[in-house]
Amino acid sequence: MENIEKRASNFIEEFIEEDLRQGRFDHVKTRFPPEPNGYLHIGHVKALCIDFGIANKYGGSCNLRFDDTNPAKEDTVFVDGIQRDIEWLGFKWDKLFFASDFFPRLYEIACDMIKKGLAYVDDQTPEEMRKNRGTLTQPGVNSPYRDRSAEENLDLFERMKNGEFADGSRVLRAKIDMASPNVLMRDPTIYRIKRCHHHRTGDDWCIYPMYDFQHPIQDAIEGVTHSLCSLEYEIHRPLYDWMVSHAGFEMPPRQIEFARLNITRTVMSKRYLRRLVEEGYVAGWDDPRMPTLVGMRRRGYPVEAIHDFLARVGVAKADSTVDGALLEACVRDALGASAPRAMAVLNPIKVTLSNWEEGKIEKITLENHPDHPEMGEREVSFGRRLYIESEDFMLDPPKKFFRLAPGREVRLKGAYIIKCEEAKLDENGNVIELICTVDHDSKSGSEGANRKVKGTLHWVSEADAVDAEVRLYEPIMMDEDAVEEESADEENDAAENAPKDFIDRLNSDSIKVLTGCKVEPIIAESDIGSRFQFLRMGYFAKDPDSKDGKVVFNRVVPLKDSWAKAAKNG
Repeated sequence: MENIEKRASNFIEEFIEEDLRQGRFDHVKTRFPPEPNGYLHIGHVKALCIDFGIANKYGGSCNLRFDDTNPAKEDTVFVDGIQRDIEWLGFKWDKLFFASDFFPRLYEIACDMIKKGLAYVDDQTPEEMRKNRGTLTQPGVNSPYRDRSAEENLDLFERMKNGEFADGSRVLRAKIDMASPNVLMRDPTIYRIKRCHHHRTGDDWCIYPMYDFQHPIQDAIEGVTHSLCSLEYEIHRPLYDWMVSHAGFEMPPRQIEFARLNITRTVMSKRYLRRLVEEGYVAGWDDPRMPTLVGMRRRGYPVEAIHDFLARVGVAKADSTVDGALLEACVRDALGASAPRAMAVLNPIKVTLSNWEEGKIEKITLENHPDHPEMGEREVSFGRRLYIESEDFMLDPPKKFFRLAPGREVRLKGAYIIKCEEAKLDENGNVIELICTVDHDSKSGSEGANRKVKGTLHWVSEADAVDAEVRLYEPIMMDEDAVEEESADEENDAAENAPKDFIDRLNSDSIKVLTGCKVEPIIAESDIGSRFQFLRMGYFAKDPDSKDGKVVFNRVVPLKDSWAKAAKNG
């Protein structure tokens, strides 16, 4: 969190410091206002870091507020999950609010606007309203119900609240300017009828405030000084200020917009992520392929890597897309320093040492981390039979292949040099076993260890090996483009119809499940969530599916650093 504060772009801070210098505000109060209709994803973390980071930097506070005004898609499971995610990131909110806490007061404010001639009940159909809204080049047309008396509007609005009218038959609109060049200012809807059970208020209400009415007014009620939001809300700013001032608040919060976070080959839309879950393209919100925090946590991403990533991305005014390899690099940096090393063979091929005594087991001592002796050492068994990676052997190797082949030698990590004498094949020509000899004088750490060979392989002894399932992940999208939010407003007419073409861009190879992998006991016996570097293979984390004797690991990131390579070449 400190890194976020130190590296944040200055344009937000400049606005805040100007406000403090001029006395517009004498303190800083922000808020993080998620809608509880899904879990937080990495894009939300940028807003989180800015909202909480700015408040911390200026000695202020940040509220957590759930904008729960669309009950059809909201649930307490998301409320609880979002709070767990924020706590996992290390943030602490000042006060916890729900929009639903303020439904009575918001209704009163709407009634007050009606009395002042600033709002009216409209009986037009949604199609008529869209038609009469106008275009970017043509002004809208006043509703035929725009000039109803305040008394009639108050009566109709109360009857809307009491459930006398059908869903969608009437709305309450702000009376602003149907000729405004900003289409959002053309008498926007501020209440609609929607019979739906609410996760907190039950069936007490059948009308719900719209975001552009509820959000700015609640900011003002809470005493928020700076409403920090993503760039698509810039066009909403005049409406934000209008709502706050006409609701009777003298000093509206200052709205400041920043660029959203987009990442290559990543779905950055809660709406689309919901489709992936509901239509079964992923196993759930916590599927390790998802950019949700629950998915990243399950996959094994350390929280410090997420903070590092957001600090490197920074805060900008213009939208851009970040290479997903940068996030992987941050994860790799964090795990490189913290994850103990161990050996796992993901695609095993059996090796028999013909000149090793049957039943003889020797204990090999290995360090758990080359740079952190305080992590200690462990013992592994070395015997007549063991496993190596199938890709570490070739019958007819190319010139620069320095691993195992007929007649060639390699060193086994921490152990001995072995030589391949024979490869046994099945009826289809596949290698099923290697017969090798061991150089008994070549043990690592002994005098004979000075004999050099070009290849060193990881391995697992048959005596120690535990079967495991390993899941390898790739980006969920095939192409480099990020799948962004279509609209700033979840309740925008167009936003309710998410385009279907992003499904066609899904990567069908985003998960590969390997069974029959062989791992060291220290790996199999570790706690859920434990992270290791599997030597030469990548970083892996133990999945919650590991139970009843089943061992499951997720690959967090591979060892190869494509970001560093791209940065060097760029």
